[in-house]
Amino acid sequence: MIALDSSVLIDILIGDDVFAEASEACVGEALVHDDVVVCEAVVAEVQAMLDTSVSLMDLLAPLGIRYQPLGEAAAMRAGHMNKRFRTRGGRRERVVADFLVGAHAMLQCNALITRDDAFYRDYFKGLKLIVPKA
Repeated sequence: MIALDSSVLIDILIGDDVFAEASEACVGEALVHDDVVVCEAVVAEVQAMLDTSVSLMDLLAPLGIRYQPLGEAAAMRAGHMNKRFRTRGGRRERVVADFLVGAHAMLQCNALITRDDAFYRDYFKGLKLIVPKA
């Protein structure tokens, strides 16, 4: 199972000039080989950016992307990593959702498709990252 980060999903949904094509190809390739899932943090972040009342999951279901809720262990890991980030002097532009996505991918999936690879490499060592290249 492969988790999908908000950044990649937003690229696809808004048709980003630089990253949409690479992100779409990356997700398409992942769907050929495995299940692709989003957790509640991704659903909330992306739904908030949509200019429609249509459910994000209604848009994703036909593509084969499904919802997988965050487990308790992943929520706890996210909290610990967020605390570590703050202790190391991390600034507020990083939100808890980033840590929820990373912990979900690390503990409940086999990989994460993201463009924010530097952050996830630092805080979720050992997590396999799939990075779309524009």
